[in-house]
Amino acid sequence: MTLEILRYIPGTHSEPTFQRFDIPYVEDWSILDALGYIKDELDSSLAYRWSCRMAVCGSCGMMFNGVPKLACETFIRDYYPRAIRVEPLENFGIERDLVIDQEPFLEKLESVKPYIIDAMANAPSGKPGAPASHERETIQAGENKQTPKELAMFDQYSMCINCLLCYSACPQFGLNPAFLGPATISLAHRYNQDNRDHGTADRAPALNEKDGVWSCTFVGYCSEVCPKSVDPASAIQQEKVRGATDWALSWILPKGAR
Repeated sequence: MTLEILRYIPGTHSEPTFQRFDIPYVEDWSILDALGYIKDELDSSLAYRWSCRMAVCGSCGMMFNGVPKLACETFIRDYYPRAIRVEPLENFGIERDLVIDQEPFLEKLESVKPYIIDAMANAPSGKPGAPASHERETIQAGENKQTPKELAMFDQYSMCINCLLCYSACPQFGLNPAFLGPATISLAHRYNQDNRDHGTADRAPALNEKDGVWSCTFVGYCSEVCPKSVDPASAIQQEKVRGATDWALSWILPKGAR
């Protein structure tokens, strides 16, 4: 089989070009196996990311014939005997060959505080350690049990592996790189749905700004390419409902009653 791989080193090459590699056809090979063969046997300078080989780490996201997929769970037999064009994920800068610049995504992810926020963190000033009167009780040290129903509220969205396939599939992110994007919003939604969390108000400014959830035009391709069935399109629409509801209530109820 033939793999046509995009090669590019910023500052060294004037523009990206494709290099053809002929590899043996082995039915059980994933494309990650094929890339490993090329690096070991044909060209050791080829750069790409990978780690677990089991669709858990999310490192090996790439474009195969224009479709974002994980290299470790995409097999060359699915393309045989056609050539496979391998490119880095779309809508990101290229660091080298198939390696993208993830820094913009990590900055977006940090902005939504993707972790459980204790009520203690929202204590009124002057009273360290005392939660506000409208907060739920603080998280206790040790085990915090949840019912199956409480877990089901966020379990699906906790499956995100930050593979960034959804960002390559998202036409809005392609047009507007400032858009928070599917994975970031899905992970924010995961913690907003967690009954142990008290950080919804902390995430609201990033989610409800111009480049937050309201930039999504609901194409839905992000959910179609997600390897873990996270359904980021659904998470975004639910956060739109939350934001609109909070805005409406802000005109009706005093802050302490919401």
